[in-house]
Amino acid sequence: MAEGRKIPVGILGATGAVGQRFVQLLVDHPWFELTALAASERSAGRPYGEACQWVIPGDPPYQVREHLVRPLVPDLPAKIVFSAVPADVAREIEPQFAQRGYLVCSNASAFRNVADIPLLIPELNADHLAMVERQRVQRGWPGLLVTSPNCTITGVAMALKPLDAAFGVRKVFMTSMQAISGAGYPGVSALDITDNVIPYIAGEEEKFQQELQKLLGHVSEGVLTPADLVVSAHANRVAVLDGHTVSLSVGFEQRPTPDDAIAVLRAYRPALASAGLPSSPKHLIRVMSEPDRPQPRRDRDAEGGMALSVGRIRPCPILDLRMTTVIHNTLRGAASGAVLNAELLVAAGYAEA
Repeated sequence: MAEGRKIPVGILGATGAVGQRFVQLLVDHPWFELTALAASERSAGRPYGEACQWVIPGDPPYQVREHLVRPLVPDLPAKIVFSAVPADVAREIEPQFAQRGYLVCSNASAFRNVADIPLLIPELNADHLAMVERQRVQRGWPGLLVTSPNCTITGVAMALKPLDAAFGVRKVFMTSMQAISGAGYPGVSALDITDNVIPYIAGEEEKFQQELQKLLGHVSEGVLTPADLVVSAHANRVAVLDGHTVSLSVGFEQRPTPDDAIAVLRAYRPALASAGLPSSPKHLIRVMSEPDRPQPRRDRDAEGGMALSVGRIRPCPILDLRMTTVIHNTLRGAASGAVLNAELLVAAGYAEA
């Protein structure tokens, strides 16, 4: 990327909670200049500070308060767009933007499990970008579309990728304890979540298996072969503001000891560690030795909310190993993860075309 030359970017769904995270992350980004904020007809045409009910910590950045919100149509003054719209809206408009030449980094679920759309965590599977050229040929569009995973499975995949490479992951039993911010705003009623655990989140358990198989899969000549593993999942909503916790039991092709697994996780270095992506943390995986860690309130903000915290690695009497993970769901699991995907696209040269 040329020195001092920032790439213009826009946000689709800029007034929602994830859209606000995008705004927060992009106003002072070293590579990107935030030039367009787009949202539904209800907000379009109004100043952002007036159209947006700010619901995340801090205040709306002063740089964007007077920006007029644009409609969700592909005529934005941007090269890259970050999509924070609902899945049904994404299904309609994201291909329109790719068809018009935009690089679309989506946080929506609409295209995560479509065969020619990369599902990316750059430190795990940057090589899945090889799917993009096939996507362009098949769909006949000059732009592209990449997606971020479900916020819960993001942390699970970060823990299992190094272990899969070393020992071969075959079975995963997982119980999630998902923060209320994962439900968006206004989210879950206080009358439902206070003094309570809700043992059902629509669609989540189905996403876990599909997305984990794709994230840990292999790409050859632009075609993805999903990982050969099975997932049994329980998804629960708990009274935590931010930070998804998952208890995992994992079965392997070659059974590791806890010390083996700890050594592999501590030694893991992403292949793109030298790429200098601004949002990539210095330490991707924090292995914790305390018997009561990780915890969402104490560990979700590690490395600016971009690192995985994993602990309680011990034998499992049913499978092979047990462990607990914590990830920040609205940062690494949502907006920050999509910004990192865009940085990967820039490093790979896609923003130069």
